[in-house]
Amino acid sequence: GSGGFRKRKHDNFPHGQRREEKENVNPPSALMTSFKSFQLELDTRHDKYERLVKLSRDITIESKRTIFLLHRFTSAPNGEEILSESEVKLDAVRRKIKQVAQELMGEDMYQFHRAISPGLQEYVEAVSFQYFIKTRSLISVEEINKQLIFTAEDREETTNMTSNSHDKQPHTWSLKVTPVDYLLGVADLTGELMRLCISSVGNGDIDTPFELSQFLRQIYDGFTFIGNTGPYEVSKKLYTLKQSLAKVENACYTLKVRGSEIPKHMLADVFSTKTELIDQEEGLP
Repeated sequence: GSGGFRKRKHDNFPHGQRREEKENVNPPSALMTSFKSFQLELDTRHDKYERLVKLSRDITIESKRTIFLLHRFTSAPNGEEILSESEVKLDAVRRKIKQVAQELMGEDMYQFHRAISPGLQEYVEAVSFQYFIKTRSLISVEEINKQLIFTAEDREETTNMTSNSHDKQPHTWSLKVTPVDYLLGVADLTGELMRLCISSVGNGDIDTPFELSQFLRQIYDGFTFIGNTGPYEVSKKLYTLKQSLAKVENACYTLKVRGSEIPKHMLADVFSTKTELIDQEEGLP
């Protein structure tokens, strides 16, 4: 009739028949198969990235706890117990790093570097802090990487390696700290050394601040050689490093000029007050 819709030609066929014809016309092509494999690969990579982020978070937390423990070294009656306990904590951190190395086996580490970088920086800070307390020197990146070579010591791991021998998986895993992670960890170390300086003065140790001042000056000189030619993150840390050095030098100045007239138990309060003034002048929160 007039005003009615015109019936289209394909409306004469049932919907099921049209669907079957469409599937027959567009069978699974090689392109769709490739995209499905790409989807599976990306999902697998994303899951691995998330696992590495969680491991890096655990490494960061345990490394911070180790640093907090090492700050008790100056006030503890027996410092060797603190060092032994810190070594146990660092071994637990290395077991986490071993899991990271196992996850990265056969992978390009730099594709997952952003996921593990915060944990590695915090680990470098903790290890270098412990090494300084022991030796009054800076640990090298080669020495750190030597400690990150792992073997299948557990019986379960050895059994799994034997059962999966057809995969030809190695019995050792290793993870190398990149130079950038090492430099960023050392830059963060300077803040812990500044806190160590203030706490040591509060405990009546007058020699440690002068040792720290010389040590921090050498680190600062090394970072100034890098300057703006290095990574952006390193240049950002240079300002904080300079602040830590200024606070330690201010403590040494106070000890040298006014150390004889201020009681030892009041020196730490004087340092903390001057540190707050320095922060306010520099616009720090």
